[in-house]
Parts: sequence; C-alpha cells; structure tokens
Amino acid sequence: MSTVSIPFGLIKTVSGPGIVLKGDDIDTDRIIPARFLKCVNFDRLGEQVFADDRVELKGHHPFDCNNYDGAKILFVNSNFGCGSSREHAPQALLRWGIRAIVGESFAEIFFGNCLAIGIPCFTGDRDTIIALQSSSLSDSSVNSWTLDVSQKKILGMGQSWILSLDDGARHMLLSGSWNTTAQLVASNSDLDITSSHLPYLSAFC
Repeated sequence: MSTVSIPFGLIKTVSGPGIVLKGDDIDTDRIIPARFLKCVNFDRLGEQVFADDRVELKGHHPFDCNNYDGAKILFVNSNFGCGSSREHAPQALLRWGIRAIVGESFAEIFFGNCLAIGIPCFTGDRDTIIALQSSSLSDSSVNSWTLDVSQKKILGMGQSWILSLDDGARHMLLSGSWNTTAQLVASNSDLDITSSHLPYLSAFC
C-alpha cells in the first residue's frame, strides 16, 4: 500500500505509477465491503479496499501486486463505482494511495464523492481506456503517468491521450474549490461576523 498523503488545495496534475483494474460495473460494495462501514473515521480503510476480491484471488489481485506499489492512477472500465452511494468507497481508494481514476464511465454519486475529496475522475472511450490499460500493463519498469487536469490529457509510455472531464469539475480541481472544508476554514472570520448578527444565535450567547 502507498504512503498516504491527503490532497489539499489546487489539483493541476497527478503523477505516478498506474494500476489496472479490468471489468465493468465494479460496485462500491466490492470497493469496500459493508462490514467496514462501521469505522469511526476513514484512516484504516485503505487496508481493506477490495477486501473480499483480494481474499478470493489469494494475493493475485492488482491491489496486492508489488508491481503496483505506490500506484497513483487507477485505470478502470465502465460504470465504475455503481451500487450504493457510500462515501467510504472513494475514501478507501484515497487512503490506499489512489489520486486519480481514468475509466470509460463512472456512477454519478461515486464521481461526486471522488470530486469532494480531490480525486479527479476522467473518462475516455473504450478504445482509449483499453489502450491505456494495455500500455500500463506492458512494462512495469516504466509504468509512469502524468494526468494534466488543465489540458484534459494523460501522458505516459512515450504517448499522450485526450480525455474528458466536465468543465465544472475541472474548474473545482484547478481552483481548489473542491475542498469545502478548506473554504470554511479560510472564511472563518467572515463566518464569525455573520453568525454574530444572527438573532437565533445571539439569543443564546
């Protein structure tokens, strides 16, 4: 598992090794099984990402392979993150070390949950994604990628591919406005001024 560094602020690029997870309709229950939803915080979820799939494959799951240690960019297929809306799924991926996901398509709520914690989810057509997965698998010794949020493209293995990301999500990543907690903290003095003028708060002071 990668050393975890939680993203903060502007997200202009994501660079690092890729990891390939093939298959359509991989749902949130597979990403993080329901029994792990009882956690008080998300800190240990990275250890349990794809827990049942990894047990079933007995050490041969991509997230157990040493070749993918330190991977930052996850290459998936269509309808990734479908199923329940649990925010634990992107949190588990984040805490394993994933910083961006590139796939054919994403479940809408999963996409929003990823954006809310600074994980860009880019899409490409089927041929593009298959090419990216094949390139990432072809030679682990040079498996290095750079995802350019501004240009909406990914570079690696001596090639580049154009990807898609809606303009709203792209703006949030480039401006840092995806991080609503940071925005609240930065606006703390303004919030204090506003709250001091709210009659339903001052009545209890």
